[in-house]
Amino acid sequence: MSSLVVNNNLSAVNAYNNLNTTDEAMTTAISRLSSGLQIQTAADNPAGYVTAEALNAQTNGYSTAISNAQNGVSLIQTASGALNQIANLLQTMSSLALNSANGATNDSQSLAANQAEFVALQNQIDQIASTTSFGTAALLDGSFSNQVLQIGAFAGQTLALSIATTSTTALGVGSASVSVGTTASAQAAIASVQAAIDAVSSNEASVGAIQNQLTAVVANLTVGQQNLQAAYSGLVDVNFAQETTAFTTDQILMQSGVAMLAQAQQTPSMVLKLLG
Repeated sequence: MSSLVVNNNLSAVNAYNNLNTTDEAMTTAISRLSSGLQIQTAADNPAGYVTAEALNAQTNGYSTAISNAQNGVSLIQTASGALNQIANLLQTMSSLALNSANGATNDSQSLAANQAEFVALQNQIDQIASTTSFGTAALLDGSFSNQVLQIGAFAGQTLALSIATTSTTALGVGSASVSVGTTASAQAAIASVQAAIDAVSSNEASVGAIQNQLTAVVANLTVGQQNLQAAYSGLVDVNFAQETTAFTTDQILMQSGVAMLAQAQQTPSMVLKLLG
């Protein structure tokens, strides 16, 4: 009966050790259940913590990249809207050129009226080309060339954006070279305006292709971000059903451990009965 000793109560020591282990497990369970996280610090799971931080950084990078790409779409839509307006103005200019080229039915007053409207349209195109901007970046004056858009979470994942200038001079329909004030000049203006329409259409097509590309980038990044968030959650977030079950078990063990420690501490008193 080795437990009937006074100096060393091994039963109480064992009960205390078990109770201390259960208390640590309960503390861990309470921390996890109250925070919703199974990895809160590197001490909880060093390797898992490193992986989680990498996943979190990549997720944040994807979020910023999505925002960048969406801003790029907005920029392109701004440019596209302005180009569409210029295309409409050029169509009106084409109609004026065709009308003025019909010398058989136009007199000098009609030609002068057409020329005045033609000049107004030229000025309007130049105004759109010089003032269309996204933030502080001018889009259609020729300065928006090889602008870098960061569309990924890592270095080098970029897209270069360029938008051709759409001033009347660049399009070949500037007031210094094209007019519809005479039948002869109107005849020449027809070809020039049509070439300008083709150039703007080509520019619109290029811009539209970039918009589609950015939209696809946003969709791909969104799926990637969701997958990363799922992986991060699976690694870091606590399984409440599993942790609650463990906590309930620890509670029972804690109550049992306290009772057994109290019982073990009574063992030395049994020696007194032997002495009596």
